[in-house]
Amino acid sequence: MPNLKIMLVDDHPVVRAGLRAVLTEQGGLSVLAEAADGAAALAQLERLKTLGKQVDVVLMDLQMDGMDGVTATSRIRAQNGPPVLILTTYDSDADIRAALDAGAAGYLLKDAPLPEVLAAVEAAAAGGQVLSADIAARITPEARANTTDLSPRELELLQLLARGQSNKEIAAELFISQSTVKTHLIHIYDKLGVDNRTAAIDRARGNRLIR
Repeated sequence: MPNLKIMLVDDHPVVRAGLRAVLTEQGGLSVLAEAADGAAALAQLERLKTLGKQVDVVLMDLQMDGMDGVTATSRIRAQNGPPVLILTTYDSDADIRAALDAGAAGYLLKDAPLPEVLAAVEAAAAGGQVLSADIAARITPEARANTTDLSPRELELLQLLARGQSNKEIAAELFISQSTVKTHLIHIYDKLGVDNRTAAIDRARGNRLIR
């Protein structure tokens, strides 16, 4: 494996410590920096840049206190930063779509075998895109043809619905009107074949569309 420098981004210090331990045991890998959320990761990358140091791959958690992984990935890629490899416990279609749309070079679950993670890091550093076998199978055109085709906005709204937020709260968070929220809900119910919020959330979770 080539000499690759990694940044770990996770809001759990124990997780970062565990990743650092297993990664640095592998020849050719070193952890150059760590961060507890996306904003800290962006600051670290800027600091390293001023020092003339470069991260080859960012291993990024998805849900963190502070800036989330999707937002951070989008900003890192917009700044022509290093490839970002998502390493998370979340496997909903909404999360996967959001991460890949933000420019993530790959998406792995935290229970992935170490050899798979190492191979993904190397592939991401080389400019490739890496997905675990299960996730790759779920985003093929054939798999998409057999799933409910909710738009990214509908998935986002459905995720907020699952958190128990009201139409008013959803409208405020998404910067849309309450009438637009109601219109989205009508489309969501129709696509999922349900007629109420509870059934929509249950169906979406059962199909792993949302968390």
